[in-house]
Amino acid sequence: MRIVVIGGTGLIGSKAIEVLRRAGHEAIAAAPSTGVNTVTGEGLDAALAGAEVVVDLANSPSFEPPAVLDFFTTHEANLVAAELRARVKHHVVLSIVGTDRLPGNAYFQAKVAQENVVKRSGVPYTVIRSTQFMEFIGTIAESGDQNGVVHVAAGLFQPIAADDVAAIVAETAQSKPRYGTVEIAGPERAPFHDFVRRYLALSNDPRPVRSDPQWAYFGNRLERFSLVPLADARLGRIDFATWGTQRAAALV
Repeated sequence: MRIVVIGGTGLIGSKAIEVLRRAGHEAIAAAPSTGVNTVTGEGLDAALAGAEVVVDLANSPSFEPPAVLDFFTTHEANLVAAELRARVKHHVVLSIVGTDRLPGNAYFQAKVAQENVVKRSGVPYTVIRSTQFMEFIGTIAESGDQNGVVHVAAGLFQPIAADDVAAIVAETAQSKPRYGTVEIAGPERAPFHDFVRRYLALSNDPRPVRSDPQWAYFGNRLERFSLVPLADARLGRIDFATWGTQRAAALV
């Protein structure tokens, strides 16, 4: 199949393309750097010509309202319109577990709006909602640093490795549309601060970690289950210890 990966030069997209190509598919990376801009429409029809499947991994350059909402709604409206013209048979979009449970988070609400554009588009679709990636724990830790102490919001965390996300995205792209949402998560669930402590230990970072129920997660108070699946989810294969070992080996 010809499969176009929007955002195919990013963390998940580049990995998913490798998986798809190994499976014998023609996987095309589409991004502004390759001449495809879903916000302006530049290069979009040409990129989708002959495509059977589109994998949508685009991300907003801004997390601020209203820019993030404008990005996802404009991007998605242009993309699904082009898919209808190209008669694409399956649209796979990557979203976030819990995105409808944090109404004060502009990014999460923009992802809800994006999902709704896809669902109303008439293009056969599958929404994949993922928990946070293990690769982003360092960014989360830095956002909570205050005078040498890393503050972390309370609640549970179930991060998933980018390799697992990419594998599931690629598998979904090769499957029939679900006309619904599937959730994916890492194989381990623990308090948020536990993963941050383990990440800092992997990095030989001595900063203490403090779990604080009042601490905001990118501007939002978390409940216990805000960021984890509430029902059955597909679990990745790579646990945190294995991911840490692979990360250390890659840094050598």
